[in-house]
This record gives sequence, C-alpha cells and structure tokens, in this order.
Amino acid sequence: MDINYTALLPEIILSVAGIILMLLIPFVPRESQPKLGYVGLVGILLALCALVLQWGGERGLAFFNMVFQDDFANFSKLIFLLSVGAITATSMHYLAQDRLLKAEYFSLLLFSTVGMCLMAASADLIMTFLGIEILSISTYVLAGYRSSEMKSTESALKYFILGAFSTAFLLYGVALVYGATGTTKYLQISHAISDMDSYPVFLLLGVGFMIVGFGFKAAFAPFHVWTPDVYEGAPIPITAHLAVASKAAAVVAFLRILFQVVPDLSLQWQELLWISAVLTMLIGNIAALTQSNIKRMLAYSSIAHAGYLLVGLTANSTMGAQGVLFYLMAYAFMNLGAFTVVQLVARQGEANVEIKDYAGLGFKYPLLGLALSVFIVSLAGIPLTAGFTGKLFLFSAAIQQGMYWLVVIAVVASAIGIYYYIRVLVFMYMKEPEGEIESVGIPGVARIVILIMVLGTLYLGVLPGSVLRMASEAVKF
Repeated sequence: MDINYTALLPEIILSVAGIILMLLIPFVPRESQPKLGYVGLVGILLALCALVLQWGGERGLAFFNMVFQDDFANFSKLIFLLSVGAITATSMHYLAQDRLLKAEYFSLLLFSTVGMCLMAASADLIMTFLGIEILSISTYVLAGYRSSEMKSTESALKYFILGAFSTAFLLYGVALVYGATGTTKYLQISHAISDMDSYPVFLLLGVGFMIVGFGFKAAFAPFHVWTPDVYEGAPIPITAHLAVASKAAAVVAFLRILFQVVPDLSLQWQELLWISAVLTMLIGNIAALTQSNIKRMLAYSSIAHAGYLLVGLTANSTMGAQGVLFYLMAYAFMNLGAFTVVQLVARQGEANVEIKDYAGLGFKYPLLGLALSVFIVSLAGIPLTAGFTGKLFLFSAAIQQGMYWLVVIAVVASAIGIYYYIRVLVFMYMKEPEGEIESVGIPGVARIVILIMVLGTLYLGVLPGSVLRMASEAVKF
C-alpha cells in the first residue's frame, strides 16, 4: 500500500514548525515571544512551496486510502495557508500590544491549520473527524486567549460546550453511515449507496446528523447561535480565523462529502440545504442591522456569507462547487482585510470596537479608510470587487439549476446587507468624532497584509479568470 508522504507534505511541515515553536518558547525572553510568529510564517511559506510543487500532479489516494491527493485539496489548502499567514503576521503586533506574551498561540494556529488541511484532503470519515478535532481543540483554546477578560473566557466556554454537542452529532452520523454501508471510506460509501434499491432510515439519519455537525462549524442557521458571542469575546485575529479559515475548512469538507460521498441522496439533502440557506442569509443580514459593535456586526455578516455559500452547495452542480471555492478565496481577502483594519483601530485592550469609533476615520487616516472602504464595498457585493463576482457565480449556478426563488431571496438578503455595510462608511466619512481621534499605529507587517488584501479583493473583482480556472480544475473530482 502506497503511503506517499509527499501527499501530506504541507501538513508535515506545519506540524514540525509548530513543535519547533513549542520547543523554542522556554529559551526566548517573555517580552520577545510574539516575535516567534516569524518562525510560524517561515513554516507557512515552506508549506506553500510544498503545495506549489504538488499542484497539478498525479491524482490519487495516499496513506492507506485515507487522504486524497488532488487539486481540490490543494486549492483549499491554499486558502487556509494564505489566511493563517495573514493572521499570524498581524497577531505579532496584537500580542505585543495587549501583553499576551504566550508564544504557544502560534503553535495552536499552525496545528489548527493542520486540522483544516486534513479535513480538505480527507478520503475517510474517520480522518475527517480527526481533522475537525485537531482544528476544534486548537480554536477552543485560542478563543479564550484573553483569559484575564471574562467575555473571552465566556466565549471559549460557549464555543467548547456547543462544539462538543456538534461533534457528538457528527460522530453519531458517521456511526450510522458506517452501519448502513459497512465502511467509512468516501468512495466505498458512494458505491454502496449507489447499489441500494432503497435507502434505510438510519442512513438518512446519519447524513442528517452530519449536516448538523458541519452546520455548526460553518455557522449555518439554525446552528449559528454561538457565533456572535464567540466572535465578540475572542481576540480579533482569532475572530478572523474563525470567520474565514475555520469556516472555509468546514465548507470544503462538507462540499467533498456532498459531491463525492452522498451525491445519490441529493434530493434529500438539497431540500434541507435550501431551507438552511434561506434562514442563514435572512437571519445573518437582518440581525446585523441592529449591531453597534463592529465585531458582532461582522459575526452576523459571516453568517450571511455562509448562506451565500449554501446557495452554491444547494445548486449541486460543477458550477456551484466552482463558485463556492472562488467565493471562499474572495471572502478570505475581503474579510481578513476588514478584520486587520478593525484590529488596528481597536488599539490596546480592544477599546474601540463600536461602529461610532470609526467616525471621521476616513479623513484622519485616508489610506486606512480607503482600504476599509474597499473591503466593506466588497462584502456588500458592489460590482468590480471580489464579493460581487463571487455572488454572481454562486447565484448563476442556482439559476442554472432552476432555483429561481432561492436566488430572489438571496438578492433581497444581499440588498438588506448593503445598509449595515454602508453605515460604517457613513460614520467614516459623514460623522464627526465625539472627541479627538486617537493615533492609530500601523506596523509595517500590517501595511503589507492590508495591501495584499486590497489588491486581492480588486483583482478577483476585475480579473477573476485565472482563479476561476484553478477552481474549475479543482472540482473535477
């Protein structure tokens, strides 16, 4: 049996980098430990190099048929590595500023990335479960990293308790699917279902339980209730991590299962996803209208964007899957950019996270205001930005499958979302600050991250062709 270590080379590199970081911690002065983030960045860059070498290579299975070696996994890993690289770069300033001088933070980020990569490449439900657990355990700790603040501890506890319930649902689902098919291998499950004349109830229950488990991880309604509190209480870089990378991991793992494991049950799961998509888009956008805290607003915004992704999944087509991958890439650029600006404006102790704190920011810091404007406009889905192009492909996939009402609801939900996004711009450019605007320090690394995110957001909006071609190749399972 072919083990093929190169299939998991990015994961191996990230794991080694995480272990090296943990070994270095006792030998580095406490005040300098945030700088260990550079070690994490080196590990991420090496993993990216390994990923580039694998791109377009031979497709197949590795590690006793436990993982796929294909461009779908590679495209997904690219999103994860870019996201975690940006979060690691901006976290160094954040940790030093808030005196959170514990470098295991970066090890946990790397280990969570290993879990995400395993979820994307998994060819077995057991491997999928292991990937989810590696990701979850790391993010439970990271969500409560501001341990001196009650809100952060509360968010981590809520996340852990609800996460444990969702994991139980997922595991019950895996057990029921195994009982119905006699295997946990993706391809063997698909073949077993194809040979069935009728579908046993516990098989359908198993798939339903798995939808619940993934629904929690991706914040699909009605499994989204943990999102606003956890996002508000977690450190801003970790909020970005949960909103972008962790969500992307859940979505791509879910996509692979729907398209490769249970495509014959599409009539059953499409109905469930249709309802969830409508609830997710409407709840996310309507709830965001009343938020005064920008972290909570972005939390509900992320729920709404999960609903748009569900539109692509519900379409159950190659174009829908391609649209989901493209939108995840676009979402990473615009959301990570927005959270980076929010982190800079928040300053020490996250003192300024209310929308009113952005009054006059666009004039005192024009470049920072311009960057946030690009991200906000893209999140709202305005043309010539990545957000608009991504929605266009997702909605087009649904129209192609005749889901006209779902697209109508999605367009209405997007129109509702424009209001709360524009409200931030109104405060930045049309409101007078209540007092003197405090100085915003912008480290060099943060400037680079913001610039990359702005360019990525505009590039995907104006010239999406190359990324769309990559996504198209990736969904050829």
